[in-house]
Amino acid sequence: MRFWGKMIRDNHILMDVTITDDSEETRTHKVLHTLEQICHEWDLSVPIWLDSNIREFKRTKKVRFTQDSFVGEEISFDFLELQVLDED
Repeated sequence: MRFWGKMIRDNHILMDVTITDDSEETRTHKVLHTLEQICHEWDLSVPIWLDSNIREFKRTKKVRFTQDSFVGEEISFDFLELQVLDED
């Protein structure tokens, strides 16, 4: 699977990264592991998945994490987006 992570503020991409996961893990594990990698690389806490995030991701293969998902951390961007580019 290939993912695209983006940090967005005022409709501008502040940071982005593309990550490929060729492991034999399940789709869910790949998504979670990729999100952890992105957050580690950008020195962020890993956001929590709200029910609305899960519904959005299932529907569009893309999810946006806003301030509500970053418990105890003030973010300096509008949202963190994770998108599936290619699936196995």
